[in-house]
Parts: sequence; C-alpha cells; structure tokens
Amino acid sequence: MSIALAILLSAAAMTMIVGVRYLITSGAFAWATRVRHPGLYTGLDPQIRREIWWSLASAAIYGVPAGVVAWGWQNRGWTQIYTNASAYPLWYLPVSVLLFLFAHDTWFYWTHRWMHRPKPFRIAHAVHHASRPPTAWAAMAFHPIEALTGAVAIPLLVFLIPIHVAALGLVLAIMTVMGVTNHMGWEVFPRFMWGGPLGAWLITASHHQRHHERYGCNYGLYFRFWDRLCGTDEGLGDFTRDRARAAARRERGNADGRNAGRAA
Repeated sequence: MSIALAILLSAAAMTMIVGVRYLITSGAFAWATRVRHPGLYTGLDPQIRREIWWSLASAAIYGVPAGVVAWGWQNRGWTQIYTNASAYPLWYLPVSVLLFLFAHDTWFYWTHRWMHRPKPFRIAHAVHHASRPPTAWAAMAFHPIEALTGAVAIPLLVFLIPIHVAALGLVLAIMTVMGVTNHMGWEVFPRFMWGGPLGAWLITASHHQRHHERYGCNYGLYFRFWDRLCGTDEGLGDFTRDRARAAARRERGNADGRNAGRAA
C-alpha cells in the first residue's frame, strides 16, 4: 500500500471515529435532556438538523489532521505519545492530562476571543451562535474556518508534550463531554462543580450559557483562568429565559395543533 493511500485511509478512519463519537455523545445527552427536562428542545428541530449537519462537516475537518498524525505516530515515530507507562514516572500521567487541558484551553480562549472580532464573527463564528439556544447537538456546529482552528490544537500538542496513549484518550473524552454538556441548556454536573469554590475555576454549562447570552465574555473551554485574568469573566448565566422560551414554543405548538383541529 502506498504511503499516500495509507494516510488517506487513516484520515478517513479518524473522520468516521470523530463523527460517530459526536453522534453517540450528543445523542446520549440529548436523550438525557428529553428525560430530565421534557420539552426543552421543543420547536428546535430545524435548528438541531442544522447543528448536526455542521457538526458532521466539522468531523471531517477534525479527522484529517488527527488521521495524518496517527499514521505518523504508528509508522514513523512522530509525536511524543508513548505506550510504555514506565517511560515516565506515574505522577506524570495526571500532570500530562492537566498540561494538555490547560494548553488546549489557552488555545481555545484566544482563538475563540479572536472569532468574536467583527470580521471573523461575521464570516465564521456566526454559524455557531446561530443556535439560539444551543442544544446538546451544537458542540461541533462550526463553520469550516472555526473547525480548522479547533482541529489542529491536539495534533500540535502531541508533538510538544509527552503523553501516554491512555491519558490522551482521557483528554479526548473530557474534550468531547465538556463540548457537549456546555451547550445542552442545563447543568448535568453536581452543584459543587459549578456553584462552589471549585466552580470559580471550572467551566460548565452555566458559565458557557452566559457566553451565548452576551457574546462578549466567558470565552474559555475548561477553566476560568484566562477569563478571570483578562477581565472577560461575567459569572454564571441562568437557564430561566431559555426554559421560558421553550414553554412559549410548546404553547404555540399546542395552539397551532388546536387551530388545525378546528379547521379540519
């Protein structure tokens, strides 16, 4: 098999993995939303279809660099990913996870903040903010330009920071879960993670909700460090308005159904 074909197949495989991972994770949390908060996404079907379309397109953009790097790691020894747990002290395993999360959060904060400048917002980031309110399906609903800025982060970091393959899997799992839960419109995590001292530094749905309310604040992904340091942290949002809007959509739907029944 030629190198070009092998790389192409690796990129295709990673694209499929990213896409399936998105569908399973977002689908699971969308189902949890339906169980825990029935009607929260009522009337948002056209928006959800658009979110899924953009997210699957983003999966291809995420999958290509991941596939190229995965091939290089397996066949050329690229990257600093290691498989022998004794290659580094055991204490380095959690440290490497935190290093990756902090570095990724730093990249996300600054690229996200740049995306809110007028021209990048109009060209690209407006696609993501077209979800009003965002749902569990909106995690990867990006314009290709924005998807590209996100797709290169982890593939670049594996060249810079040594990490065990299992620790890298944990990083990717955290990235996926936080991306989905930050957009789902309610708090899935216990209160101490977002309402107490720990919540002063961690980002969950309540913090990101405020970003989707006001746009010009709360740019981080995992941690509130950069928002607090740069004066862009405006605290936690609340979900009262979105739930009121969901109730109004349900009422309009019920009224339309009654009117259609009378007309028939």
